[in-house]
Amino acid sequence: MTDNPAMNRLKGSVILIAGAASGIGAAIARRCVAEGASVVCADHDAAAAQTLADGLGSSAVACRCDVTDINSARNAVEIAREHFGRLDGLVHNAAAPSTGATVVDLDESSWRHEIDVSLTGAFLMSKFAVPLIAASGGGSVVFIGSQFGRVATTKAVAYCAAKAGLIHLAKAMAVDHAADKVRVNSLSPGAVATTRLLRRFPDFEAANAGLGPAHLLGRIAEPEEIAAAAAFLLSSDASFVTGSDMLVDGGYATR
Repeated sequence: MTDNPAMNRLKGSVILIAGAASGIGAAIARRCVAEGASVVCADHDAAAAQTLADGLGSSAVACRCDVTDINSARNAVEIAREHFGRLDGLVHNAAAPSTGATVVDLDESSWRHEIDVSLTGAFLMSKFAVPLIAASGGGSVVFIGSQFGRVATTKAVAYCAAKAGLIHLAKAMAVDHAADKVRVNSLSPGAVATTRLLRRFPDFEAANAGLGPAHLLGRIAEPEEIAAAAAFLLSSDASFVTGSDMLVDGGYATR
């Protein structure tokens, strides 16, 4: 399913992906293009975003985007307008690494950085994307959350708080913008085989051995599995889905 470009559920759509350069964001960009969309690959790592866009061909354009900066967020949306003339979807995938501290030990700057990237960044990107999506006839906003927005884990207070806030931001926006035909949902993965895990484990095999048993399915996810769920939420197949948090966590939060 994830490798079938013939589905074309997103044909003619323009999707802006914040945090697109690697991992889940890059997998979503590839999936969107495979399903017929054009994408704006926005990331603070401009070179990596450009490499991704080059690999996707004429259906993709790259831009540097610091989601915590209001002018940078505005510029990313303007690039979508200028290059493709419309915007049908926003995916906010940007997230800061978890500092790994309790509330007692966490310093204020680390707290603010994690909240700013995950939560304030989603606010700023949406502030400019939602009007353009509405003007294009409606569409979909997808925030990439986490199972830790639902259940807590140790020494991740800022990360858990940011992801929980992101889930509820999606719900509040869904209420505000239903009349604009803009659907807003969050998508909460479990552990995913991206380079973020390599900060804790020497390789993905070790990550899967360490984290897989915490999931009912006994393994961690591949980025393409999260991308498949995101493509569903972006597509008309999810036309009656808004204000929801979709858990794609292999059963982690069920334990």
